[in-house]
Amino acid sequence: MASPELKKLEEQVVVITGASSGIGLATAHMAAKRGAKVVLAARSEQTLNELSQRLNASGCDTLAAIADVSNREQVAQVASAAIQKYGRIDSWVNNAGLSIYGRLDQTGLEDARRLFEINFWGVVNGSLVALPYLKQQGGALINVGSEVSEAVVPLQGMYSASKHAVKGFTDALRIELEEVDKAPISITLIQPTAVDTPFPQHARNYMDREPKLPSPMIDPEKVADAICSACEKPTHHVKVGMMAKVNTFMSNNMPQLAEKVAKGYVSKQQLDEPPRHPEGTLYVPGESGHAHGMGSSQSGA
Repeated sequence: MASPELKKLEEQVVVITGASSGIGLATAHMAAKRGAKVVLAARSEQTLNELSQRLNASGCDTLAAIADVSNREQVAQVASAAIQKYGRIDSWVNNAGLSIYGRLDQTGLEDARRLFEINFWGVVNGSLVALPYLKQQGGALINVGSEVSEAVVPLQGMYSASKHAVKGFTDALRIELEEVDKAPISITLIQPTAVDTPFPQHARNYMDREPKLPSPMIDPEKVADAICSACEKPTHHVKVGMMAKVNTFMSNNMPQLAEKVAKGYVSKQQLDEPPRHPEGTLYVPGESGHAHGMGSSQSGA
């Protein structure tokens, strides 16, 4: 079938979950500055309201919508708020997510289930809420996966499993809607490598040391640019960062080598200091309001 026609970003209403920090914040900022009307969704009420006010004061048009993506009713309220203010939804970005650092045999079942409620069911909730609106005039559904939607990383096994689930759901949904129904919707999976965001600080940490992301990391703006591009140009999968391409290629074509390489990431995910905030933001919203990691000179972006 022919690819659906998508509007230019400056003509769109874009909903972004997880918009209060990291990739979501960078994407919200970029989309708003490029002229889109942006609905900012996250649990972090204070941070989200301040972000929306700051962007609107600079001439952008945004709306803050407080929601926990694991709650379908709250996600539906985000869509309703978007329709009430702007009359439509052109692109919906399911970005909200976090991680658990620790061995799988030491991870609590309640924490693991909560991770899936956010990372996987949050994507399901956002997708199924958004589809009726996107079908009305066409649009883009963009789900943020990871390089570990295909590869895996030790000490983040539950995160890897949740991102594998996101890929399976997204790919099946694309076939049903694009190939079977011929719906005017573009469904994209974004698969970044490690990104310089507050991701480790927000994670639930079972380790006896402070978590970190392995190098090399890419800037969140690079992922934001890929997301904004997918709002305008239909595409299936976008791997962002060279290591995303390398790691997924090895996992798919040289799995034994990929596992030996992955073993080296155990030490690369730990700082030589005790945990700062091991509970993370698994159950409570974070209010840091940072797109970049805490060690970055741009962390206040």
